[in-house]
Amino acid sequence: MRPLNAVPEEGERAGRHRPLRALRQGFTLAWRSLLKIRHSPDQLLDLSLMPITFVVLFTFLFGNAVAGNWHAYLRYVLPGVAVQALVFSSVNTAVGLNSDVRSGIFDRFRSLPVARAAPLIGRVLGDVVRNAICLLVVLAVGAVLGFRPHAAPLSVLAACGLILLFSLSVCWPAALVGLLARSPESVGGFSFVLIVPLTFGSNVFVPTGQLPGWLQAWVRINPVTRLSDAARGLMLDLALGRTVPVSLLWTAAIAVVFAPLAVLAYRRRT
Repeated sequence: MRPLNAVPEEGERAGRHRPLRALRQGFTLAWRSLLKIRHSPDQLLDLSLMPITFVVLFTFLFGNAVAGNWHAYLRYVLPGVAVQALVFSSVNTAVGLNSDVRSGIFDRFRSLPVARAAPLIGRVLGDVVRNAICLLVVLAVGAVLGFRPHAAPLSVLAACGLILLFSLSVCWPAALVGLLARSPESVGGFSFVLIVPLTFGSNVFVPTGQLPGWLQAWVRINPVTRLSDAARGLMLDLALGRTVPVSLLWTAAIAVVFAPLAVLAYRRRT
């Protein structure tokens, strides 16, 4: 038995710092993925056109029918559209990972002295930064149309942080889909089958009380509904109830379940 005051062996020290090493290298690879935007500015079109389309289309399409006035409807729908836009952007995580696996980039990373999970972490972190850009575009378009938060700046920042945190957790099931799918085409089809019930089967566009009774049961337990209510409450200074803690619980649950599954699928594919 080794004495308690003995110096740890090199392998033990490496194992002890392995998670921090993987995270540090993940940040480096996330920066690498973001540098692609500088060399391919067309990627900014996807980050900007989708949220702009969502805000403008849904505001003027449903505004008069739901609220009788699109100005009033904008106050209701914008926080939910921000959530929807970031959930839809998780498809980019799935498609990007699937393309990277098929191109063999992860095999080349394995020949380098980097942690095994660093490329996966880097991809997810890079997409969270893209989601932040998407969120800023949604808020900017809303401001142009006349959306004004009624809460303190810290509450608005808390709403944005809550949405971004949820987008980080949603990246993990998206990563799992991208790693399991056989082609980018199947990634898109399978992702939309999962995303459409979450986003459109919520109260993003219509208050829960105005929906059919059979649909309200699903809407009430939908994590997108909870997050949209929390974002509205924080941005518009409305009663929050339990929406914030429930949103955080959903965020943690999604990450706890799907992050290990994504890592396991990544290890098997690479």
